[in-house]
Amino acid sequence: MFDSLTQRFETVFASLRGKGRLSEKDIDTALREVRLALLEADVNVKVVKDFLGRVKERAQGEDVSRSLSPGQQVIKIVHEELVTTLGSKAAPLKKAAPPLTILMVGLQGSGKTTTAGKLARLLSQQGRKPLLVAADLQRPAAIDQLETLGGRIDIPVFTDRKGKPARLVRAAMREASRTGRDVVIVDTAGRLQIDDQLMRELGDVRKAADPDEVLLVVDSMTGQDAVNVAAGFQERVGLTGVVLSKLDGDARGGAAISVREVTGAPVKFAGIGEGLDDIEVFHPDRMASRILGMGDVMSLIEKAEATFDEAEAEKTARKLEKGQFTLEDFLGQFQAMKRMGPVKDILAMLPGSGSFLREVDVDESDLRRVEAIIQSMTPEERRNPKVIGGSRKRRIASGSGTRPQDVNRVLKQFVEAQKMMKMLSGGKGVPSLQGLLPAQRTKR
Repeated sequence: MFDSLTQRFETVFASLRGKGRLSEKDIDTALREVRLALLEADVNVKVVKDFLGRVKERAQGEDVSRSLSPGQQVIKIVHEELVTTLGSKAAPLKKAAPPLTILMVGLQGSGKTTTAGKLARLLSQQGRKPLLVAADLQRPAAIDQLETLGGRIDIPVFTDRKGKPARLVRAAMREASRTGRDVVIVDTAGRLQIDDQLMRELGDVRKAADPDEVLLVVDSMTGQDAVNVAAGFQERVGLTGVVLSKLDGDARGGAAISVREVTGAPVKFAGIGEGLDDIEVFHPDRMASRILGMGDVMSLIEKAEATFDEAEAEKTARKLEKGQFTLEDFLGQFQAMKRMGPVKDILAMLPGSGSFLREVDVDESDLRRVEAIIQSMTPEERRNPKVIGGSRKRRIASGSGTRPQDVNRVLKQFVEAQKMMKMLSGGKGVPSLQGLLPAQRTKR
């Protein structure tokens, strides 16, 4: 979502780095470019004005003029003020006496029902016992969708298609107490726009549920409209937090930057894909670093820790030390990396990877081809690729739906990977990103 904005910021920062001192004109020019970048990303005008006012006040202060690297100091100020705009720090769900009651609100099509399922999944993975409540009785399809999601993640869904929303919620609260459920997530009705009927129904449901959290699900791809919707819900219903859905989309991202400062409600979660596991806690400092092209190493580490088996990682490390890293190990690491998500998204979390990713086209189909080629080898060939001659290459190519030259390329890449693994295990430094990517193509 932030690719275009990140590229603009990188261009602005490149003009600041390396300058021995910054004049007031240098700062004004840089901030003018930052202003244009934010407005083009559909960031709320007032948010842009307040943000730049804070940055300019600090950038023209003594800290920058006396700094040994004034350009870097201005970049640091921009980062810190962007973190402030996004909310300063992560905002966890409230700690409340069970059951923790969460009211999910939002317009129709914002991703509210899917987000309810994702949140239930996340909380169940943390040891909680959620109950999903389908209280959008205006749309039978919403009830069907939530029941389908609940079935997929093995979480019960409570509903009464012939009831009234407020009465349904009161019954759901009794059911949660009876069955020992410590979290109740209520999926409420949505409309195509804010109207009095919707707000009256939400008011009745809120009174019946007495929720600990009222989370507004905002479609990040609707830009400035999403901010207006958030302000409307805050005024009419009152919010404790926001969930940004579809943050993996290709829209301009202004809603994500604006919504907290406009509503005063913290962004608590972000939807980053279509899968039920594609939700994460919103960290303002990490998001600011991503937007500014500084990477997000902490999120990358957390993804790796959740994906890679510790015992397997230690086993692989020992093999590396002994120079015994095989194609079987290569395939195992490859498949684990795939579970972390799209490779381009993973690489984007590395600091300074923005310009590299614009030069290289990481095609997921290339990665699937590499996997198919290795899986078409016999165990002996994976352990000792030196035995793979011409006839074996033709057989492997036939079995994987590729060509013998593709098999040659994979074998060559594996040899290169072995060399780099030895470098890493020997402490000789980290190789370039390009060497880690199979079958990448430079963009023309």
